[in-house]
Amino acid sequence: MNDQTRPAIGIDDIHAAATRIAPHIVRTPLVESPRLNDWLGFRLLVKAECLQHTGSFKLRGATNTVMSLPESITDVVAYSSGNHAQAVARAASLRGMRAVIVMPEDAPAMKIEGTKSYGAEVVTYDRYNESREEIGGAIAAERGAELIPPFEDARVMAGQGTVGLEIARQCAEMGAAPDHVISCCGGGGLIAGLSTAVRAELPAAKIWAAEPADFDDTVRSLASGRIETVDPAARSICDAVVTPAPGEMTFAINRTTLSGGFGVSDDLVLRVMATAFKHLKLVIEPGGAVALAAALDRRLPADTGCAVAVASGGNVDAEMFTRALQAGPLV
Repeated sequence: MNDQTRPAIGIDDIHAAATRIAPHIVRTPLVESPRLNDWLGFRLLVKAECLQHTGSFKLRGATNTVMSLPESITDVVAYSSGNHAQAVARAASLRGMRAVIVMPEDAPAMKIEGTKSYGAEVVTYDRYNESREEIGGAIAAERGAELIPPFEDARVMAGQGTVGLEIARQCAEMGAAPDHVISCCGGGGLIAGLSTAVRAELPAAKIWAAEPADFDDTVRSLASGRIETVDPAARSICDAVVTPAPGEMTFAINRTTLSGGFGVSDDLVLRVMATAFKHLKLVIEPGGAVALAAALDRRLPADTGCAVAVASGGNVDAEMFTRALQAGPLV
């Protein structure tokens, strides 16, 4: 394999990331509900990244990146709808670095508040008419800061891949052999890292992407073999995973590791949030519920015996969570 076709990360990078971030993260549980298992007809294990510090898996990639930086770096910049924002802010605070985070002006209030609580400076923008990449790049250039992208970065992907390592180890401890692993997919950083780890540690498992129905750019890209984009007019309550297209680095991995994907509706996501609360006692945000939604909507093959779904985040405002509870659980 030459340098042009070599994946951005490998299993050794993920193992190194796991060691680097271990003092700063939670080994989140793999939980299940016997009642949901009976209803589905197969064993469903849920990786509860909503219980991570800062409320999402994003802390893993941000921490791996920040802890990899040389001592000469004192400032970092990131752009995010909220979960990567909080993750970078916390990781920077642990190293005594200054952080500037570019966030959509319509990001959930609790995500903006959480980012500020870690000491970061927040700069807001109009996500539909302004470019966060341009704003973040300009701030980084002006301040001589390190820009930490949300997914197009090998250090970030390696950190996210530690979710896959934990899933493999926890399944072994539980005597589970998953046929399938489902993860949410926005820009693709989590599922690129996770699929790299799962392919190495659980080679028999197939890996699937889950996205909001109108933001199924990765699902369509996997089908066409090239990067597809989202209609600029598309909208979804799943703010954490509404990127306009897969990343080039992430898609280069995902096109070789994933078996396909599923698009799920906002209405289904709300009901799955209520289901997770009722049966798993978890609070999951809309974007964090799309993988579980695909599993509970019976999208997996009929012969599934055991599956893992990643509940990737839990940063949901009270108003949105109330909407989910009002929608009611699936069972």
